Amino acid sequence: MPDLLASYVAGNWYTAPDEGAVVLDAATGDAVARVSTTDLDTRAMVDHARRVGGPALRRLTFQERAAALRELATALDANKAAYHELSLATGATRRDSTGDIDGGIGTTFVFSSRAKRELPDGYLLADGDVEPIGKGGAFVGQHVYTSLPGVALQVNAFNFPVWGMLEKLAPAVLAGVPTIVKPATQTAYLTAAVMRDIIASGALPEGAVQFVCGGAGDLLDHLGGEDVIAFTGSASTAAVLRGNAAVTTRAARFNAETDSLNCSILGPDAVAGTPEFDLYVKEIVREITTKAGQRCTCIRRALVPASVVDDVIAGVSARLDKVVVGNPRNDTVTMGALVSLHQRNEVRNAVAALQRAAKVVYGDPTSVELVDADAEHGAFMAPVLLLCADNERSEPNEVEAFGPVTTLIPYSAPDDVGVLAARGRGSLVGSIVSYDPDFVGAMVSSAAPHHGRLLILDRDCAAESTGHGTPMPQLVHGGPGRAGGGEELGGMRAVRHFLQRTALQGSPAVIARLVGGS
Repeated sequence: MPDLLASYVAGNWYTAPDEGAVVLDAATGDAVARVSTTDLDTRAMVDHARRVGGPALRRLTFQERAAALRELATALDANKAAYHELSLATGATRRDSTGDIDGGIGTTFVFSSRAKRELPDGYLLADGDVEPIGKGGAFVGQHVYTSLPGVALQVNAFNFPVWGMLEKLAPAVLAGVPTIVKPATQTAYLTAAVMRDIIASGALPEGAVQFVCGGAGDLLDHLGGEDVIAFTGSASTAAVLRGNAAVTTRAARFNAETDSLNCSILGPDAVAGTPEFDLYVKEIVREITTKAGQRCTCIRRALVPASVVDDVIAGVSARLDKVVVGNPRNDTVTMGALVSLHQRNEVRNAVAALQRAAKVVYGDPTSVELVDADAEHGAFMAPVLLLCADNERSEPNEVEAFGPVTTLIPYSAPDDVGVLAARGRGSLVGSIVSYDPDFVGAMVSSAAPHHGRLLILDRDCAAESTGHGTPMPQLVHGGPGRAGGGEELGGMRAVRHFLQRTALQGSPAVIARLVGGS
């Protein structure tokens, strides 16, 4: 029987009194850990965060918090080999885990460095210029940011157990707000390993971070207007949380980053044989095989000119033929498992729903050739490419197969593409692959209102491009509509999510003294 994972509560590690639920290795089906939050004192967690963690963080200046964050990132970087080894149980390949583990630690370093350059060595952050109000200049206004006195609750998805935690924790620490981390149960063992090192490092003051390993219980019952809820996951779960009284009645801040039907647009100029065509094909294959397609930024809809559909299918198929699916512990494997057998069944059901409007042109959702694994115990699935010849059908714009699946949707005229992109009802990211500046300009104008981020990919930037699906700490991550309507990352913008904006009014001398001595 594997160990029962502990939660970190009010300065102590807490282990539930029951046996808990067993979490299985995604590739082998072996038991990895047990999780339970039976009898967890959530009230004590919130009180500890407010009375101990918050005051301790707020005694540090912005610069001191940035230094603490760098110390934390350095400690985690020294231990990352152990995280990589444990991550294999999630079904991720070593390459997949680099985006999660190294990406999370790297994001923490970036936030620390940006804060050192951009934030004051004080406790108050000025926003904008002084606003003259009185006619004689003796009365002015100034917007400022100060730390919220509450707690940040982060509720994370299963696909990025390290990055998902750190990219929310870093700006909260800089803002001086303590955090309670609630990871997804299926990969909580990896988050727990990182959390133990966070606590052991001593980089953050006691109470700055706590950890719930299992169900959240009644945590939201204790949150209100001074608190922040930061959620990553499905749109349906986000809707449930957004409807909780903590948000609707007590006005806790709520930020959601949810799954979306992201699109990638191939320009009419990018015909077979051009660099842009090759980049497009490569990007689709990379997106649906990285993390076995389990990324909220994955390309779900590939919008291509009708005249090149066959060429795109041939190009994608040729690359997918080289993908090796199996146990990520085997070095020859290039695509691992989905996170669980349940998730695999969910994806298969979604593909069946898509097949009402589209046909499978590559792969078999029910059968896969494996290396060093078996399909009965491991949550494996072959990459699947579908073609929806009728771009008026609604299914590709409504059904998300959260796995190694994408649907080709042809368009006849460039004017149609913006309408097709918008049918996703709001997305985290879209990409435009073209070397035609007029087409790119038209697409940005029509697609930008429906996306949080747009990648413009061509031969000139390809060598340095971070790709369609990779959020960067310097840029906003989030999107409108179905994507959740929230924002994460974006440099120091993310820190402001955990701060209170207040308008100060008074004499220029008083305002200058307050802001200058922040």
